[in-house]
Amino acid sequence: MENLFRLVDQDQGFFQRKWTLVNGPLIVGAGPSGLATAACLREQGVPFAVLERAECIASLWQKRTYNRLKLHLPKQFCQLPKLSFPEDFPEYPTKRQFIEYLESYAERFDINPKFNECVQSARYDETSGFWRVKTLSGANKTEFEYVCRWLVVATGENAECVVPDIEGLADFGGEVIHACEYKSGEKFKGQKVLVVGCGNSGMEVSLDLANHDASPSMVARSSVHVLPREVFGKPTFELAVLMMKWLPLWLVDKLMLILAWLVLGSLEKYGLKRPSMGPLELKNSKGKTPVLDIGALEKIKSGDVQVVPGIKRFSRGQVELVNGQKLDIDSVVLATGYRSNVPCWLQESEFFTKNGFPKGWKGKSGLYAVGFTRRGLSGASSDATKIAQDIGNVWKQETKKPKKRSMA
Repeated sequence: MENLFRLVDQDQGFFQRKWTLVNGPLIVGAGPSGLATAACLREQGVPFAVLERAECIASLWQKRTYNRLKLHLPKQFCQLPKLSFPEDFPEYPTKRQFIEYLESYAERFDINPKFNECVQSARYDETSGFWRVKTLSGANKTEFEYVCRWLVVATGENAECVVPDIEGLADFGGEVIHACEYKSGEKFKGQKVLVVGCGNSGMEVSLDLANHDASPSMVARSSVHVLPREVFGKPTFELAVLMMKWLPLWLVDKLMLILAWLVLGSLEKYGLKRPSMGPLELKNSKGKTPVLDIGALEKIKSGDVQVVPGIKRFSRGQVELVNGQKLDIDSVVLATGYRSNVPCWLQESEFFTKNGFPKGWKGKSGLYAVGFTRRGLSGASSDATKIAQDIGNVWKQETKKPKKRSMA
């Protein structure tokens, strides 16, 4: 690596700007997607650098998830390339176990991210043929620039939380947090809590609140597929994967819904309406993940969790719903999802769409994306393997030593 310094004149004096030429690809993001790509590159013998805006790997898992969280899918569908989960881990590892797995993964493949590197912009320089990635580095937010031939975007689908603009929310007066800030229902004991959103996070937060003697009301503004996590002792996802090998998607969707009805019964009477599109088709086309029930439905059926329609407006200590009903509430948890933040910093208009999702895993000019397939950790692992092979082929070809000619 080569480090150069230059002084930049500003109104209030001078500051140092430092830049580095990266020998190999630069990976932005040290979550599971970035770690998987780095491990696969290591196996290919390709050097790399990893940037992470937080001070730890997998910051989403470590800092923005609730305590009771477990992997929704069996561990064999969530492991990263080249390393299985420990045999003594349960089928659905806990949050702590998954973090331990990721930490051991980084150690196993000698992945040492540069922490506290917040990317401000990345653009491709046509003149030099390199990507120029500007960051704010360290606690002092020093400007830094990385120059690289290959850029791998691994910031994922959930980089930023979504906070909806709801009329009157600013005047509500009680505590309002996003699900990324929620840790446990213990602090909400005895409170009336409105959970906005009925996806996997909304369901699990509502369940956790009920288990801690709070009174949650869950807003189900749109339709949602709820499936049992297991059917007759077998993981639902595993059954779906097996059926997809032999049957068309539409038929697998039909069979999944029949199984869900047999196990869970009709949910419409509890305020949960199913979409017209099947769960797998909806996931593939819209990226909307079905809810895998781990106990929330039992609380809904018993009345410990109330399902309510969409919100019209908030007022002081109260919410008015679209059906005219008014509820007195103490706190609000926004289980309103996440989004990509790539459009905020990547100066590129063809590969990534306006909503921050790429059109595949490989773009132009050495640009790649991993972890945006809406297929979870298995999709990220598949992307990482392909990216490393693609870069590795070029790297090996260009670094191949010429054979010495024999002297006759």
